[in-house]
Amino acid sequence: MVRLKVRKVGNSLGVTLPVEAARALRVREGDPLYLTEAPEGYRITPYDPEFEETLKIAEGFMRRYRNALRDLGR
Repeated sequence: MVRLKVRKVGNSLGVTLPVEAARALRVREGDPLYLTEAPEGYRITPYDPEFEETLKIAEGFMRRYRNALRDLGR
């Protein structure tokens, strides 16, 4: 478990990630992080859950039109 301390940053609140946590999340300065609700509370992730849903839709489209996309790629 990693303990984070909440600090005032301008008119907002912020936390500083320890280097080990940033490495585990594979994030660097300026990378976006997403706070999502989970059954056990909240989760911080570098992956956009909306993009994941969009990607699933795109994968279904690509499977459905695989032959047409292959022909267009020639």
